[in-house]
Amino acid sequence: MVALVALNWAGVTRLAPYVLIGLFLWVCVLKSGVHATLAGVALGLAIPLRGSDEHGRSPLRQMEHALHPWVAYAILPLFAFANAGVSLAGLSPTILVEPIPLGIAVGLFLGKQIAVMGASWGAVRLGLGRLPDDATWLQFYGMAMLTGIGFTMSLFIGGLAFDDAGYSAAVRIGVLTGSLLSGIAGFLVLYLLGTARAEVAGEAKT
Repeated sequence: MVALVALNWAGVTRLAPYVLIGLFLWVCVLKSGVHATLAGVALGLAIPLRGSDEHGRSPLRQMEHALHPWVAYAILPLFAFANAGVSLAGLSPTILVEPIPLGIAVGLFLGKQIAVMGASWGAVRLGLGRLPDDATWLQFYGMAMLTGIGFTMSLFIGGLAFDDAGYSAAVRIGVLTGSLLSGIAGFLVLYLLGTARAEVAGEAKT
């Protein structure tokens, strides 16, 4: 980590040194018993965000764009298929109201939208930000609902929180339930608002 920070402070913008040290860091973290994902987080924080080429693109953004297709079309789907499977053997609908799946589902569905709306409203009120042009708070609320769709990161955090394999089904059911509710509710809010807006615009033209 000291070497990564030193490279950043020295103004090194080539990706190769960061990648080589990052691989070494990943192996060390993996062998230490700590979750190796933390090495990726640390590496990402150390790569410069300053512009480096004639187009002003930073090394971090170059790496992000280079990795995006691999992450979107290979890594995330493989992670999803490997981690989302839930065995329904011996399960009943009552599992939805058990503490762990219910808490996760409510946390995703209500917790996310409350946090996003509260933080955004506070930022706007304090003058730290503003709503997008032509956007209303109701539309923003629909977007905030969609943030409750948690999958890869929610499963990852759930796996860290409940390392007992006996809880894996409950964690996955909670994540899937909260994500499904958030997706449906957010879609309905935005769809209804969009339909109403289109009707108003049509009446205004006529």
